[in-house]
Amino acid sequence: MVSHRPVLVEDIILNLLGYQGGIIVDATCGEGGHSEYILERVKPSLLVAMDQDIEILQIARERLKGYDNVKFVYGNFARVDEFLHKEGIKEVSAILMDLGVSSYHLEEAERGFSLYKDGPLDMRLDRAGNILTAYRVVNEYPPKKLECIIREYGEEKWAKAIVRAIVERRKERPIRTTGELREIIEKAVPKRFWPKKIHPATKTFQAIRIEVNRELESLKEALERSVKLLRSGGRLLVISFHSLEDRIVKNFFKKFEKSGVGSVLTKKPIVPSEREVQENRRARSAKLRILEKL
Repeated sequence: MVSHRPVLVEDIILNLLGYQGGIIVDATCGEGGHSEYILERVKPSLLVAMDQDIEILQIARERLKGYDNVKFVYGNFARVDEFLHKEGIKEVSAILMDLGVSSYHLEEAERGFSLYKDGPLDMRLDRAGNILTAYRVVNEYPPKKLECIIREYGEEKWAKAIVRAIVERRKERPIRTTGELREIIEKAVPKRFWPKKIHPATKTFQAIRIEVNRELESLKEALERSVKLLRSGGRLLVISFHSLEDRIVKNFFKKFEKSGVGSVLTKKPIVPSEREVQENRRARSAKLRILEKL
């Protein structure tokens, strides 16, 4: 398994250095990459490492076993306040959200996230609590609903052609694997119109993953609940990887600032340096926005 490389580490640490001794929440801790840097360099009194994937949380637990100021929480960040209140935590100094898919999910074929590794159509971040799978979305959704998801969540202009091909195939037999779905999409999109920088199935896979995990709804809820947890002067840091997420974060931050109870510290998002992108291609679309509560 390839170890996850956290993005924009230096920018995150720089914006958290004022919170030594406070409580910091890594609300999407994944394999614990950002958490490890925060523990080592910021030195909070407590770091809450939270994730909705119980399997990946165990990886983080192993990675961070040398620290005694970590509390691990299994749960979706959309209910971050509920989980923290159960732990007796009423307010925190900072909350970090990294909205990217972990290397673990992409490298493990059986999780069904990667279009380059043939596996079952799953794509659930929370396999213990979520019953909706990519298999059900692809094989059971009505054509119009499926097209809407691919067009809106994937921003895919070939959505109609892709869905037509999916429907034709599923009339014959169910589409069971990521490899089958990838092949269908490759044939549905004329080769001369394939994107230069990404695989023609990338946007469709993204759209299905977002639908399976209710990612945009969860993000909106997580933002609303997180700012209520922040103490005065506390910060919310959010790393997004595609335009839909970034738009939600940007608009929420603007609304919060306009209400007079917060200040947006990033008028333009912080993006990785050329060097970071060269060293870690998964960082290329990352955008960091930061909000401070007044």
